[in-house]
Amino acid sequence: MIKIDEKAPEFCLPNQDDIEICSRDLKGKWIVLYFYPRDNTPGCTTEACEFTQAAPDFSDLDAIILGVSADTTKKHRNFIEKQNLGITLLSDESTEMMQEYGVWQMKKNYGKEYMGIVRSTFIINPEGIVKAVFEKVRVKEHVAKVQAELVSLQA
Repeated sequence: MIKIDEKAPEFCLPNQDDIEICSRDLKGKWIVLYFYPRDNTPGCTTEACEFTQAAPDFSDLDAIILGVSADTTKKHRNFIEKQNLGITLLSDESTEMMQEYGVWQMKKNYGKEYMGIVRSTFIINPEGIVKAVFEKVRVKEHVAKVQAELVSLQA
C-alpha cells in the first residue's frame, strides 16, 4: 500500500459519465481518493452518501472527492441515480490503479480466499503527494475523520 509522503500514482479512469478523469488535470487541488468494494451495498452506500453530504465542506477546503471501484461506469450511473449521489465515481475494471495503490489484496470470507478491494482512503496534496492514508476503513464516522485530517493538513 502507498505510504504517506510518497508520490501518488498517476491515473486516468472513466467516471460515471464515461468521461476520462486524469490525476494530471487535478494538480493544484487536494484529492480525497477513496476505494470501495461495490456499488449499492450497505457499507458502500453509507460511505458514498456521507461523502455526498460532506461534499460542500470538502469543496470549501479546495478538495475533490473521487470514489473508485471495479464496477462499470453503467453501474456507477445507476448507483448515483438510485442514491442521489453528488460525487464522482471512477471505474477501474482492470484493477490496475487499485493494484498501484495497494488496495487490491487477498481477502478471506467464510473460509474462501479471493482478490478484492480493501476499503481505503488517501488524501493527496496539490503537488500529488500522499499526505494521509486510511486503511481497512470502518464506514461509521469515516468521512468526519477524513475531513478533520484534511483541515489539520491544511493548517
